[in-house]
Amino acid sequence: MKNNNHEHNHSHIHSSDAKENIKVAFLLNLVFSILEFIGGFLTNSISIFTDSIHDFGDSISIGVSYLLEKKSQKKSDNNYTYGYLRYSLLGAIITSLVLLTGSVIVLYNAIPRLVHVEEINYDAMIIFAIFGVFINGYAAYRTSHAEKHNEKAINLHMLEDVLGWIAVLIGSILIKLFKLYIIDPILSILIAIYILYHVYKYMKEIFYIFMEKVPDDINIDTLKNNIKEKFNTVKDIHHIHIWTLDGIKNYLTAHILIDDNTNKKDIIKLKHDIKDYLEDNNIEHSTLEIEYTIEECKTKNCSH
Repeated sequence: MKNNNHEHNHSHIHSSDAKENIKVAFLLNLVFSILEFIGGFLTNSISIFTDSIHDFGDSISIGVSYLLEKKSQKKSDNNYTYGYLRYSLLGAIITSLVLLTGSVIVLYNAIPRLVHVEEINYDAMIIFAIFGVFINGYAAYRTSHAEKHNEKAINLHMLEDVLGWIAVLIGSILIKLFKLYIIDPILSILIAIYILYHVYKYMKEIFYIFMEKVPDDINIDTLKNNIKEKFNTVKDIHHIHIWTLDGIKNYLTAHILIDDNTNKKDIIKLKHDIKDYLEDNNIEHSTLEIEYTIEECKTKNCSH
């Protein structure tokens, strides 16, 4: 039998880490957005001032994600029998929508600058870009090993900011050396397209979770065949439903058809053994209904 307390503690550690990482990302982003605002005012740089508004918006979305991540760790109760895990997905949706909006705004402002090239205060941008790379780089590192979709979306937020500041740093240096002001909008457009592509991937994953699609790493036919081969008592396994709550924890319900002469002790052992096998195959919680060959499955589509 598996050590459930060990797995619970392991899950709790990952959840606590996710919450703490989101908190760090929020604080770093908030402080840096305030510094950008002051820097934009002091240097009269509209680019810095505009980015401070963007980062402040990021901070708001990350703050909301932190609160939802914290709520997602509440234990199940009579109102939410599966727990509050999907609140974490809600945070991922909010963060992804902010990313989507921010990227569209970047494209809207950057594309015209390909035609109407504008000068920038590259000296001020170089200084702030260096700070931006280090501060946002640390926040991106803290969330780089994310497992939960909420933290993944925030990591994408931080990655967007790091790439943005790297582009600004490189662009500002090149502009200073060669006066090639068109580099700035070109880099901004490329980064925005990159972020939009990843937002699309994350939003598609979240959509599949809400629609209770079978997780990609689980094949129902293979699972059925393996169970029948591994456990001789099992004559058939049907009415299988597999879904995930948050992209990490997977759940299963199924009907197990067994011999009529199987005794009670063998049934109990069989259920435990199948549950252990399912846990080894990334299905954390399973509900198994035992059926005998003399029974008639009363549920529609029993063969599925």
